[in-house]
Amino acid sequence: MRKHAPDMAKQEVATAHAHALMAQGAQSVDMVHTHLHHVINCLEGPQGTDFDARAANPCKGKGQGALPDSMGNADLQSRLRQAVDAARAGIGADDLQQAQQHATEAASLLQAKPADDGMMHHQ
Repeated sequence: MRKHAPDMAKQEVATAHAHALMAQGAQSVDMVHTHLHHVINCLEGPQGTDFDARAANPCKGKGQGALPDSMGNADLQSRLRQAVDAARAGIGADDLQQAQQHATEAASLLQAKPADDGMMHHQ
């Protein structure tokens, strides 16, 4: 049985947000794609459809992925799914500026919101 899933989701979302910001500032398409794979891996977890085992998982050991660990929080789940879509779109973009724009969108979606129901209180 998982303990403190909301706390795990909070850590996973924060890590995914950090990688979305890294992708946003990356100077090559390959590095944007690398960090966006990290975003997806943190959000979906190892059981996720888009999880890429070839890419690092900076959230390894933090939980099952932000999506599975935030079950019951519909607003957060919706934003996380949108962030996965943005990351996926960024990975599909071959143009640096387009890939960075998708990373910016993912980062925006992953910023802590007051409505995250206690999952992302300021530290």
